[in-house]
Amino acid sequence: MLAINRFRVTDEDAFLARAEPAIAFMLACEGNLSAELVRNLDEPDLWCIASTWRNVGAYRRSFNGFQAKVTLVPLLSEAIDEPGAYDHPDDLGENLPRTR
Repeated sequence: MLAINRFRVTDEDAFLARAEPAIAFMLACEGNLSAELVRNLDEPDLWCIASTWRNVGAYRRSFNGFQAKVTLVPLLSEAIDEPGAYDHPDDLGENLPRTR
């Protein structure tokens, strides 16, 4: 499962001070396969945290507990409001996309 969280950043230093611990937290979570902070090449104020997870359950469980509430939630609440969870069509299983 791939999770994409994009941000419009006005204060780069403040953002990095919060994003780097969030990345470290994600990397320490069970079921996390990777997490990285990247910056858009064309729009330098657009940043993204891209993380991969064993499955959607591992991603959702990463938000449990006190440390997640103080490290992840405040930062991710500032992300651009858009769908950000993706999975390969062959791996969807019970996690089928919503139909309109």
